[in-house]
Amino acid sequence: MNRLLRLLTLGLVLAVAALVVPDSAPRSEEVSLVKVDRSAGLAVAPGVVWILAAGSDARPGQPMLRSRADALQLIGLNTRTGAATSIGIPRDSWVPIPGHGSNRVNAALYFGGPQLLGRTVGNLVGLQPDYVFVTRFEFFERMVGTIGGIEVRNPRPFADQYLRPNGFKAGRIRLDGIGAMAFARIRKSLAGGDFDRSANQQRVLRGIHAAIRARADRPGFVERGVASVLQHLHTDLGPAELYRLAQAVAQVEPGKITTCVLPGGIGNVGGASVVIPNVSAARRYGADARRDATIKRC
Repeated sequence: MNRLLRLLTLGLVLAVAALVVPDSAPRSEEVSLVKVDRSAGLAVAPGVVWILAAGSDARPGQPMLRSRADALQLIGLNTRTGAATSIGIPRDSWVPIPGHGSNRVNAALYFGGPQLLGRTVGNLVGLQPDYVFVTRFEFFERMVGTIGGIEVRNPRPFADQYLRPNGFKAGRIRLDGIGAMAFARIRKSLAGGDFDRSANQQRVLRGIHAAIRARADRPGFVERGVASVLQHLHTDLGPAELYRLAQAVAQVEPGKITTCVLPGGIGNVGGASVVIPNVSAARRYGADARRDATIKRC
């Protein structure tokens, strides 16, 4: 078990490890893992597993799986080589949403839940996720706190008058749960806006991975993390499939992780600022990573 947890990566570590532990207690809806109904023509190569990770903007009392999404990262895991990649999708990307015209990509979760969100991102990148992983930001904060905080390398100082008035300095910085959430969500004060925010989300995922690897051998660390996720997890996957997914994540090697953020430009639709994604770049990323979960060039 300790060896498994030391290798888990990209923010799914506690959740996926917890899935293989039997538990019959009722769970609140704070973490969800849903298998996507695959569309014809969007199959990926054998041995590569794709997970779309998203945060839900649901407020207290609102359904987590029918609110707008945030922090969209399409994560590929290569079970043969241990490679992994994360493609950041700016949440304001203006894209076609099947059955709902065009809208910001994060609206797909509101319109049709994880299935429609997965299909929408799959149409954009040219490969469809096998699973959609959704969590509330409050649970994300507690998870980072449970693992003792994280460290990230911040390329530039920035602040936000609401989420982080004192700001983040440049360089290697330490974040608690609230700090990690703010670091991953601040957009307006970043020069690159939604694009820089997506890159910061990837830095947080790397920080979570590093923190878990460093602490997995501490007495009680694994048990506390597993228990925390089991109390809040909802999934439609069976035990055998959950175990296979855990194995896929366990094989990831930290030195073989690549990350890219989908590029694009800023546009205006109906008076609202949106991101116009570079669809050709999205398809290139998808084609590049389809067979080996590795992107050679952003």
